[in-house]
Amino acid sequence: MKPERLQKILSKAGITSRRKAEGLILQGRVSVNGNVVRELGTKAVLGRDEIRVDGKTIKPETEKLVLALFKPKRCVTTLNDPQGRPTVADFVKKFPMRLYPIGRLDYDAEGLLLLTNDGELAHRLQHPSYKVPKTYLVKVRGHPPTGALAKLQQGVNLEDGITAPAELKVMEDDQKATWLSLTLREGRKHQVKRMCAAVGHPVLKLRRTKIGPIELDDLRPGEIRRLKSREVRNLRAKVGLKED
Repeated sequence: MKPERLQKILSKAGITSRRKAEGLILQGRVSVNGNVVRELGTKAVLGRDEIRVDGKTIKPETEKLVLALFKPKRCVTTLNDPQGRPTVADFVKKFPMRLYPIGRLDYDAEGLLLLTNDGELAHRLQHPSYKVPKTYLVKVRGHPPTGALAKLQQGVNLEDGITAPAELKVMEDDQKATWLSLTLREGRKHQVKRMCAAVGHPVLKLRRTKIGPIELDDLRPGEIRRLKSREVRNLRAKVGLKED
């Protein structure tokens, strides 16, 4: 087998994301054949070299799994929470492997969240260079005029720069609010909320309905399903990964 960088090996083995794996290496928590490694460029071969994290030997994941969860509101998109709040880990306890959420969804937001033990897939789905589209159903206060809608589509000037162009549809109006469908190809923190607030129409409700080719479909809050082989192939193809 061809040697690979340690952070990629840890990610592919389902230990953690590639970015967090870099932190483990820099902290001296990773060893190869008994030697502590602190260089990010270090390469090894999983199965040939003995790779340990915090003293535990790393073994290749035998099965790659991708799950779709309807994350309910008031649930944290982490595996544990110091404040004792419900986390997405509560919904995947029946699965024997360690699964990680791909990206985040705000505590008070709901909708589609993918979880996997495929570190490379998770890394690419979150990397801005792949521009994976994510669609949100957004209820905003009031009725945005044409100018505000145009800004949401063309780019909103936020404190961290102008947002990339977005796809926008007005879905429904009522007396005090408007439902929008908003598709983004970047993933800044609290981006949808900040964009809508910047044009004068704060978010009242937020639901993610689609990530790449994967849709929320008929899932209800708290329900989870395993992606079909065809769905996983389409998802991997979206980020330039070949079928395993």
